[in-house]
This record gives sequence, C-alpha cells and structure tokens, in this order.
Amino acid sequence: MSFSIISFDAAGTLIELSEPVGATYERIALKHGVRVREEDLKSAFRHAWSQLQTPLWPEGQSAPDDERSWWREVVAQVFANTLQEPLSEATLEPLFNELYAHFEQPEAWKVEEDVIRTLDVLSRTYRLCVLSNFDRRLRTILKGHGLDRFFEHIILSSEVGASKPHPRMFRTAERLMNAVPEACLHVGDDARCDIAGAQACGWTAYAVARPHHDLHDLIEKVSLNQIRACE
Repeated sequence: MSFSIISFDAAGTLIELSEPVGATYERIALKHGVRVREEDLKSAFRHAWSQLQTPLWPEGQSAPDDERSWWREVVAQVFANTLQEPLSEATLEPLFNELYAHFEQPEAWKVEEDVIRTLDVLSRTYRLCVLSNFDRRLRTILKGHGLDRFFEHIILSSEVGASKPHPRMFRTAERLMNAVPEACLHVGDDARCDIAGAQACGWTAYAVARPHHDLHDLIEKVSLNQIRACE
C-alpha cells in the first residue's frame, strides 16, 4: 500500500530554536537578577528534560493546564540544579512566566531551509498533519511562520493526554485523518518518540538527521517509493 498520510514532528524536524536553550535561560534569568552560565543551564536542562516525564492522562482527557505546570517544574529543576538551591517563589514565578511566553513567539524559532519547499511539494499529493509532543503554543509558532496552511490537523500531546511514543498519539492521527497504519508515514528526529513509536504502531518512519538526511531527501524517497530504506 502506498502512503496517503504523512505526519511531521515539530521541534527538531520542522522548526529549531533560534538560539540555544541555555543562552535563552541565561539571558532571561539575568533580567530577574539570577546569574547563571549558559553551559551549566544546558546541562541542567537536559537532565531535567530526561528525568521529568510528561504525565499520561486517562483516555479522552487532555492535560488540564496545557502542560504549563509540567514546564514550570522543568524550569524550577533547571535552576535548582544549576544554583544548588531552589529559586524563591517570588523569583521563579515571573522568571518562568517570561520564559514560557518567550517560547511561544515565532521569533524564538527558525524554519530550516528544506522545510517549506518539502511541505509545498508533498501537500500536492499527500494529506499532511503535525504530530508533536508540544502544547497549544505550537499553533501560534507554526502560524507565525506560515506553516499551518499545509496541515489538516495539528495533533498535540497536551490535548491528546499522552506523548509519543505512546500509541494514543498515532491512533489519534489515524482517527482524525481516517487512515489505516499501513498508509501512514511519520517524519521525525527522535529515535524513540518518532521512529520507534511510529513503527510500533505499524507505521513507516523516516528519520530526520540533518545534514545527512533532511527533508529534501524525503521528497526523493517518497516519490521513488524507497522510503523503507530509511526506516
């Protein structure tokens, strides 16, 4: 069976941060009187990200606060680990609010040069959707870069109540796009969440690994029906 549906991960696949996360945290923290080094923040962010799993909500229930409280805990742990003591609530609250608002701005993200052409070409033949471990801020980001026009649905973990690689994400896409697994291709950059998660649900997966495998390669592989060579 040939593909009729192609879903795309967002961060790391369609969009990238305009500046390193550690640099953003350092710059905004300084505005709130907190002096920390980018290198230390980068390490602390990776640790907090790996340790704090996004919550799994019951079937049919989305995250009640769009995962904002989860992000607040990530930020709290990043600074607590970096400073070796927790920030006071009086400092943490406005610092977190500014960070959270910053990453909703389209300017905080950039679109790789291969993205728009690929979406334009593929959308002429295939039905496209986004399948992302993100919250509702992603809609503002994609719209700000003119990417939302290519997709029938933007499927978010905060609304599904589960994050990739959980099967619920992929089954939600099948339901919304009225598709069977064999007709679905997922494109992403994360080996566990995107590639293994899709394959476990019977989908085909394409791994983005710039500069070696970008979305220009995807166009060629799909057109030649050689996508399985990239699984």
